[in-house]
Amino acid sequence: MANLKELSKNAERLTGGHRLCAGCGAGTVARQTLLAAGDKPVVVVSATGCLEVSTTIFPYSAWKTPFFHSAFENSAATASGIEAAYVSLKKQGKLADDIRFVAFGGDGGTYDIGLQSLSGAMERGHRLLYVCYNNEAYMNTGIQRSSATPQGASATTSPVGKVKQGKEQHKKDLTAIMVAHNIPYAAQAVIGNWNDYVTKVQKALDTDGPAFINVMTPCRLGWGCKPEDSMEMVRLAVDTCIWPVYEVVNGVYKLTMKPRGGEKKPVIEFFKNQVRFKHLLKPENAELLASIQADVDAKWNKILALCGETK
Repeated sequence: MANLKELSKNAERLTGGHRLCAGCGAGTVARQTLLAAGDKPVVVVSATGCLEVSTTIFPYSAWKTPFFHSAFENSAATASGIEAAYVSLKKQGKLADDIRFVAFGGDGGTYDIGLQSLSGAMERGHRLLYVCYNNEAYMNTGIQRSSATPQGASATTSPVGKVKQGKEQHKKDLTAIMVAHNIPYAAQAVIGNWNDYVTKVQKALDTDGPAFINVMTPCRLGWGCKPEDSMEMVRLAVDTCIWPVYEVVNGVYKLTMKPRGGEKKPVIEFFKNQVRFKHLLKPENAELLASIQADVDAKWNKILALCGETK
């Protein structure tokens, strides 16, 4: 597991002074990812999104490591090209450094419009870590729904009204899609447990091949929660089993976090302090809430089975 004392000695490669919102999880993801790298040289690629636009406002940059800004849909492709050039230079004897490559993308640029380039990077076997900071909607462009948006959540393109009660579809299981690429390392995490996340990043960076981490990252604006509650929100996602936290190493599943106290909480505990779910607390939506609970229960039991855990 990650050692906090050792991490505290590592240099910060994302400086303060960026424009990310108070309570935003994207900056925490970037800081923890780079701290996990220790003294290894790291090249960062970031898709257009909240993380990029808030940390690279011309003529300033919050990054103290080589940084490449890619288009919304091709962070993985850009990182693939850089990694391929690095491999070529090493073979030619023109470069000796042992460099790591990290690509960041939000769920919109990862689950949806970036899925093709991500799939290609994983299939080709580039040695890079792709981190999806998953805030469950296109937050940077106006809180539109993505395929990572959960059923029942309100977004500007899946609003709550007389006809519909938020997004009707279930969210995509992107981590399972990445596992299906037979990559050596894939994981889900939350920023509310730094030890679990940093340990996974360290494993991913040491993996000889492609790695993918899907980390739940709160957006206090899109979720409609208080900035100071961001970390607790994702911890509740774990407690309610809405967001299972696990890793898959060479196809073998392992659960790395369980609900606090060993007791699984009802999904309403995750919903009740977020504006995007407030309609689910109304009596007329009791049937929808029960359906969501049943779906979460079924998927949690599936993960338990894959991890060889008992209910």
